[in-house]
Order: sequence, then C-alpha cells, then structure tokens
Amino acid sequence: MGVIVGPRVLDAGVSLLSVLVSPVPVAAGYPSPAQDYFDGRIDLNEHLIKDITSTYVVRVTGDSMEGAGISDGDELIVNRALEPTDGSVVVAVLDGELTIKRLRITATGVVLQAENPKYPDIRVPALSELSVWGVATRCLHHV
Repeated sequence: MGVIVGPRVLDAGVSLLSVLVSPVPVAAGYPSPAQDYFDGRIDLNEHLIKDITSTYVVRVTGDSMEGAGISDGDELIVNRALEPTDGSVVVAVLDGELTIKRLRITATGVVLQAENPKYPDIRVPALSELSVWGVATRCLHHV
C-alpha cells in the first residue's frame, strides 16, 4: 500500500527525509574544535514520525499558540492515530472550523486552550460538534 504525498504516491517504507548527520554535537555556547566530515545519514522519519500512514504535516497560521513554542508559519507533525489526552496540543474541528489548541478536559467540560493571553480559551458548548482531527507530536520551527 502506498502513501499519498502531494501529487506523488510513495511505497510503504520509502524514506521521505534523509539528511547527513554530524558525528559530534555542536556547541551553542563557546566554539569547540569541529570535525570536517559527516558521519553518514539519518532518516528523519525514524526520529519524527511513528506511523507514516496516519501522520500529516500542517502549516500553522496565527499566534494563539506562541506560549507553547508554536509560531505563525511553523509546521506541525500531526498523528491522527494517537488518542488525545488532557494537555495534548491538537488540531480540532469545532463546528466545522479547524483550530490548533491545547485540549483541556475538565469536570465542567472540554476547553480548547490558547497559549497566548491575547486569545480567550474556547469552552466547548454542550451542543457544539467537536472532533479531534489529530494530535501534534512535533513542531518544525523556522529560525
């Protein structure tokens, strides 16, 4: 069975992301003597994606999740097979509208919590239609 990636279909097990890896850590403080070579390749799929058949990348717009380290223009790796739990960052569909928020399950109901004080939390009314589309597992942040 293949996986659709944009206009392409890839066979299961095909690596989408393979990059060179440095054999030594690179200091973020004072410089250290660096090696002039790389130690082969690593497959980013192995590090970033647990189940390629249920994992998607979504681009973030807006700044309501900045407190969680998620900024406008970032990409989230979202797994649709994971069970959302209290505290998960989720892609939710509330009354037909997509949003990225932190899921809070309280004694009084479900809350979609923003991570920016400029935005109010969304208390999900009892008659609203809410579904969790997927759980964010990684944020690919631009530098």
